[in-house]
Amino acid sequence: MRTFNEHTLPNGLRIVHEASPTDVVYCGYVVMAGTRHEDAPDSGMAHFCEHLTFKGTRRRRACHIANGLERVGGDLNAYTSKQETVYYATVLRDDFARAVDLLSDIVFHSVYPQREIDREVDVIADEIDSYNDSPAELIYDEFESMVFAGHPLGRDILGDAARLRQYTTADALRFTGRYYRPSNAVFYCYGRVDFARVVRTVERATSGLGSGVEPAASQPLPEYRPEVRRVSRGTHQTHVLVGGRAFGGSDERHVGLVLLNNLMAGPGMNARLNTVLRERAGLVYTVEGSLLTYPDAGAWCVYFGCDEADVPRCRRLLAREYARLVDTPLSPARLAAAKKQLKGQVGIGCDSFENYALALGKTYAHYGRPRDVERLFARIDSLTASDLQAIAQSVFASERMTTLIYTR
Repeated sequence: MRTFNEHTLPNGLRIVHEASPTDVVYCGYVVMAGTRHEDAPDSGMAHFCEHLTFKGTRRRRACHIANGLERVGGDLNAYTSKQETVYYATVLRDDFARAVDLLSDIVFHSVYPQREIDREVDVIADEIDSYNDSPAELIYDEFESMVFAGHPLGRDILGDAARLRQYTTADALRFTGRYYRPSNAVFYCYGRVDFARVVRTVERATSGLGSGVEPAASQPLPEYRPEVRRVSRGTHQTHVLVGGRAFGGSDERHVGLVLLNNLMAGPGMNARLNTVLRERAGLVYTVEGSLLTYPDAGAWCVYFGCDEADVPRCRRLLAREYARLVDTPLSPARLAAAKKQLKGQVGIGCDSFENYALALGKTYAHYGRPRDVERLFARIDSLTASDLQAIAQSVFASERMTTLIYTR
């Protein structure tokens, strides 16, 4: 049985902790500042600030930040998503206080110097160009822009290079001043560190910080309108995404959707669409499903790439397999096998300590509870064939599917 610890500091910062079996500590801040929190004129600002947060604080220059943990063999990193920005570190237990001090400094005391902005914006522009050169990745952004049209979740994370070149120190301070506050963040720690020490160390590192003003509530989702779009991208292979709007992570039906997505297009070689499109028909090299999950919204999609002449047949086969889910309940044997496979994948995934730690922090930040694998397994076990058919009927109905095709 796993034991979780949680505490909220007077400044509003929430702390969640779980002991691990090794002397390596995984810790970081989950800041509720992602693409969906940007105003329309601030497109790309969350990711922009993530890059610049490493470029200097009131106490440290960029070179000091870069060497702060590496000099003791540790690792410091960050990423931005639609929902949050995460700054995280991996260190030996003896260097835990060093990691907390550095993380707290860059998150809450970065100064975003203009000379660093002028230099780093070219790096971000190169990142955008690299992404635009990869249609198999770019297609996901355009798909989200269709599924979440008219909403910040439909904007891409990287933003527009021309707009980024106009951002200044004042812009970064305005955005981070609004969202980079203790009460809008969670500190997580997965490691063999006494919880009282965790609280003392984090409290000391964030002393003097106020809770700040709560940001505005998230924008409600507009009505979903499925569509079919074909775009000429000059690619050798035709890239296709099929999917639609789905439940958010707060919806109890989400676990059933995870199981169905895994059954149909998960990483297993026995996933139904891999069997049908690749192993039997020989039409594709890759077919894979994804769930885009936010607390209040979600989407599902299946990607495949194939010869342009094979696209109609692939789409027919895909539609047939999802129609089977809608029309016919899973057999007891099929349901039992799907549950066992998903639980096995989750359990094996938990053996990746860094990913487990990140999930610990993100789950607590978004849902106010630690990630509880035993609770998840119980929820999987409780699913019935009729539960899953009802989910399939509400999500996978043909009239709710959006299709995006990248062609020559």
